[in-house]
Amino acid sequence: MATRALAPPLAPRFGRGRLVEGLGRLRAWRRQLGLAVPAAVVLAGLLVVAVAPGLFTAVDPAAISLRERLRSPSAGHPFGTDEFGRDVWSRVVHGTRYSLGAGLGTVILSLLVGGIVGLVAGLAGGRVDSALMRITDVFLAFPYLALAIAVGAILGRSLEHAVIALSVAWWPQYARLMRGRALAVRFVDFVEAARAGGARPVRIGLVHVLPNCVSPMLVKASLDVGYAILAVAGLSFLGLGVAPPTPEWGALVSTGRNYMFRAWWYLTFPGLAIFVTVMACNLLGDGLRDWFDPHID
Repeated sequence: MATRALAPPLAPRFGRGRLVEGLGRLRAWRRQLGLAVPAAVVLAGLLVVAVAPGLFTAVDPAAISLRERLRSPSAGHPFGTDEFGRDVWSRVVHGTRYSLGAGLGTVILSLLVGGIVGLVAGLAGGRVDSALMRITDVFLAFPYLALAIAVGAILGRSLEHAVIALSVAWWPQYARLMRGRALAVRFVDFVEAARAGGARPVRIGLVHVLPNCVSPMLVKASLDVGYAILAVAGLSFLGLGVAPPTPEWGALVSTGRNYMFRAWWYLTFPGLAIFVTVMACNLLGDGLRDWFDPHID
């Protein structure tokens, strides 16, 4: 009588092996991402501050109290006061919305314009590609900060105009990057198969080419948020950003330099806010780059 082979017992769905394997993956992801995770936590916290600054301070950032002007940090005013007695902590907290919003707005607008131009140029080729890239080269011929200053001076002083001015100077970088990625992808096998199957050019671009161009664009965008915040702060420092009394970080630094030796806190804390935000953006960008392409040293 033939014996029937017994099937091996099923492994438990949530056993010790699965737990060890999951912990191993978490450690691998942690090594790969490095400091990107705490940087993402910091940026998430800054987004919460930007969306709901009232949760972190109940003081009106525009409230004037001349009796308390240029007071050093204390329990009532953790970051001290400015030349009008306004609470610097409240102004830095509320300034998160303007500085971080301006940085994100600049990058998003540049990404959209440059991404569309680069995708069309890379897929169309020929005269369309040549014409779009010559226009892009005209913008790239100017130093981006000089071009942003010129556009900002023409448009006038406001945060929205500063975002538009920086976007005019930055979109060519995204156009070049998107075009290069589109040229590298448009002749691969799955794109040729879709083209042979009768897919329209718009569908090929949006469904087959664009998803393969997202990762380098996201890495560049995450890095550029920090640079955009610095650029907006630079325009505000030059008098081309926000108008008083808007508590944007660059404007606070610009005004605080006049009181550098009398009130060190006025310049220091907005500058630290810029430093922490830019550093977090850079660390997140480096982590995303290593995540998408771990072979890069």
